[in-house]
Amino acid sequence: MQNDTGLGEFLRARRARVAPQDAGLPGTTGRRRTAGLRREEVAMLAGVSIEYYRRLEQGKQNRPSAAVLEAIAGVLRLDGDERAHLFALARAASPAPASGPSREPEPASRTPRRDVLRMLDIVAPCPAYVLGRSNDLLAANTAGMRLLPGIEEWPDRQRNTARYTFLHPRARTLYGNWDEVAAATVAHLRAAAGAHPDAPDLTTLIGELTVKSGEFATLWQRYDVRSRTNGRKRFADSAVGRMELSYEAYTVARTDGQRLVVYQAEPGTPDHDAMLLLSLTGAPAAPSAP
Repeated sequence: MQNDTGLGEFLRARRARVAPQDAGLPGTTGRRRTAGLRREEVAMLAGVSIEYYRRLEQGKQNRPSAAVLEAIAGVLRLDGDERAHLFALARAASPAPASGPSREPEPASRTPRRDVLRMLDIVAPCPAYVLGRSNDLLAANTAGMRLLPGIEEWPDRQRNTARYTFLHPRARTLYGNWDEVAAATVAHLRAAAGAHPDAPDLTTLIGELTVKSGEFATLWQRYDVRSRTNGRKRFADSAVGRMELSYEAYTVARTDGQRLVVYQAEPGTPDHDAMLLLSLTGAPAAPSAP
């Protein structure tokens, strides 16, 4: 089975970013025809044959060992998220042992557990919402819903924070650091797609955004990979004006990739005061859970 657009694409993108000097190779004079490392240089540094590495990039080398993947990860200077992504792609590229008829991937659940929905009320007035593995907005408290002005106008099935970032006209004025938010969103989708390579919700969303957003298509080709667990967002045009909030994303147990995202600000600051106003402004109410 060939998986040239998965594992091979990732390896080519990452080796193009590693300068020979950073990999411990002597500098060369003149212009190199290949950006970053060549295939033979990666193979030499990882201790595998050139033919083996070439087949790996072409998706023709099944079941690479953990030792080989670790060696390649070291040569390409992968961080923790990128290393995990490499192993996930390698597993996806290896054919599973025959054990009966193949099964279609099951759709991800869109129903948060009651205990998780209760957490949305417990953390209030901090904005919070529950996202599915492809960033579908599954539930939110009042303040969390008001962080995304205009998303309530979309049908329930269309409400998705990645789609909102790239396709909703309000997003570019809402986020003061839109470029950072957009890049982090794409990097997270890359990580999710590696963990769930055949997930229909992910492939459909990625295909839609690639067609409808040139910025998304460009960022997707960069092949950045990052699990989105925390960060900061600057809201330049929210329902309560300017504010900057930090957020933490918590993986929900016993679900297929659901995350509870909670925003906060330092008490006593103008950002915290603005955040508290989110629960009081006359904006649309939070969506009811499925």
